[in-house]
Amino acid sequence: MDSQQPKTGAASRVTLSILMGPQDTNNLGNVHGGIIMKLVDEAGALAAMRHARAPVVTVAVDSMTFDEPVRVGNLVMFNAELTYTGRTSIEVRVEVVAEDPLHGTSKVTNTAYLVYVALDAQGRPTPVPPLLYETDDQRLRARQAQARQLYRKQQRERRS
Repeated sequence: MDSQQPKTGAASRVTLSILMGPQDTNNLGNVHGGIIMKLVDEAGALAAMRHARAPVVTVAVDSMTFDEPVRVGNLVMFNAELTYTGRTSIEVRVEVVAEDPLHGTSKVTNTAYLVYVALDAQGRPTPVPPLLYETDDQRLRARQAQARQLYRKQQRERRS
């Protein structure tokens, strides 16, 4: 298969599942935000690598919201899915879901948007396959991602 053929989001979707223990929490029993951020980045990078079939580096955490605490004993799922691809960049949405395995309840605790750049063997940015959008929801997320990309570029230009 040609590496630059469009790929669906389903082809690179990733879910990491991790049980949170006492070593992950503060004295209130809440999981440290930094641990959640690290795992969000890992899930996002894996989805981006699966799409690009190349190493990637994180270039931006566009946004990350913490809507609910993650507690000790929660099984936490990090669901990563591509929202947009540029020439060498990939935006990934990661949704964090905490499940209480004893009660069978779950809740979305965090959502994050991250941007990665694919690298070639010399560590330079390399083109990535286009993302094939199959649903109206995916097309909407792609338009939203393009708006975020434009905003990031404008911010870079203002700093220059």
